Amino acid sequence: MIVVAGEALIDLVPQDFAGEGVGTSTGPGLPALAPRLGGGPYNTAVALGRLRTPVAFFSRVSTDTFGDALIDGLRTAGVDVSYVQRGAEPTTLAVASIGTDGSAGYSFYVEGTADRLFTAPERLPDDARAVSFGTCSLVLEPGASAYEELMRRAAAQGVFTALDPNIRAGLIPDADAYRARFKSWLPSVSLLKLSEDDASWLGGTPREWLASGPGAVVITRGGQGLTVFTRDGGEWSVPGEQVDVVDTIGAGDTVNAALLHGLCTRDALSAESLAGLGADAWSQTLHFAARAAAVTVSRAGAEPPYATELS
Repeated sequence: MIVVAGEALIDLVPQDFAGEGVGTSTGPGLPALAPRLGGGPYNTAVALGRLRTPVAFFSRVSTDTFGDALIDGLRTAGVDVSYVQRGAEPTTLAVASIGTDGSAGYSFYVEGTADRLFTAPERLPDDARAVSFGTCSLVLEPGASAYEELMRRAAAQGVFTALDPNIRAGLIPDADAYRARFKSWLPSVSLLKLSEDDASWLGGTPREWLASGPGAVVITRGGQGLTVFTRDGGEWSVPGEQVDVVDTIGAGDTVNAALLHGLCTRDALSAESLAGLGADAWSQTLHFAARAAAVTVSRAGAEPPYATELS
């Protein structure tokens, strides 16, 4: 089983890009917004479930109507929700703005929301082979410290850990403090995946990050593809799949899931087996991730592909 730990939230997406026709204005200059299930870790869990990878979700989810919808979405995708904590606090909201090229920007409503109050469980499931972390959940306290505790404990127990920082700069009050915290996580990370924009914001290089702990670093370059750097000096790239982009919501989360799925099918969710992957295995894994992301960006919102769409 792969455990995904982090926030679940509601994306409020302009209806023009939500597959509901042209949005009507709700006021001068205000588009109508459609709620969509989201959050980086949530999307990763759903994508893994759709790829038929055994997966469980660790988070705190509201008992409000949005929270119930989020839980239903996980169950529908085949995700184990028995470890999800519930609370009466409201669901986090992310208001999305879509650029002319389909790129998404966000503003967040996070004060007093449920996912911020996550507490680290005493133990992971006995069959947990990997734990995935990232995005807002590693920024917003007090939950951020709880997720960090879970990451360090999992790594100390020899469990494979994956990290996608998925930077949301507007939520980070002290950039330098966050960058220092990011570096402190690296000894506890097996696989680091981040976008070119994230890498630029964080500073440093894949080789520097590899020297601090991860066995592999994957950099995504949007439609240009993906590159993996490995600790033994390996470097392999694949091009992106060319499709008409509706929006990029959930693309990076789909890559996370596809990478974990690919490594799981190759029995490579350990430091030793990850180090043993060569050019062919990495090329196939990256191509699969690129294909999966292409499906996601070809439709509105975070709608990762099902296994049958990639077979």
